[in-house]
Amino acid sequence: MSAESEAAGNEQEAILGEAYAKTRKSLIAKLDNWEDQRAWDEFYKIYWRLIYSVAVKAGLRSDEAFDCVQETILSIAKQSKKNLYDPAQGSFKTWLMNMTRWRINDQFRKRKKDTAMVGGDWEADRKTAVIDRVEDPNGDVLTRLWDVEWKKNVADAALTRVKAQVSPKQYQIFDCYVIKQWDAKKVQDHLNVSMSQVYLAKHRVGTVLKRELAKLEENAN
Repeated sequence: MSAESEAAGNEQEAILGEAYAKTRKSLIAKLDNWEDQRAWDEFYKIYWRLIYSVAVKAGLRSDEAFDCVQETILSIAKQSKKNLYDPAQGSFKTWLMNMTRWRINDQFRKRKKDTAMVGGDWEADRKTAVIDRVEDPNGDVLTRLWDVEWKKNVADAALTRVKAQVSPKQYQIFDCYVIKQWDAKKVQDHLNVSMSQVYLAKHRVGTVLKRELAKLEENAN
């Protein structure tokens, strides 16, 4: 990766981080009177990027995607408070996907209305036919997007949990050896550790990672 690409990536992450914090603060404020506020804060931390990524890839702008994140989680919170989610009717993963699908559609309808109010050309402004397939309950475009992003999100969420349970050094070794797939000798030389430390970190961190992945997947079913 070039220095320019890395700088652009860091800038994008900074922008996303700022929007993430703003959306999270606004969401929690709306849940202020709820006893389970902390639980929904944790829910937001785990699933915001999943909802955001799918929304952007479905054709929404970044600001619209963050609105979609907040509205999706608020809708889920309200339904959960009324016990409207029935696990017998399907998995949580599918339920969350459908809740996200509806909020994505809401954002496109809002954009269409706003565009019409200022006399714009909705069809030209949209520049994508993705939403036509997203709205189709029999279509599989959003389902494919969702499956790909779901796997990424589960892995990222699990790694975040792992970091809180192992030493920074062990995680650094695991990151270089397992995630970045460096050669063991390169890890040893770069981090100034022994070969036994490399293999020990792989085993210990890997065990914790498998446990956290299993927990997240179990919650999705």
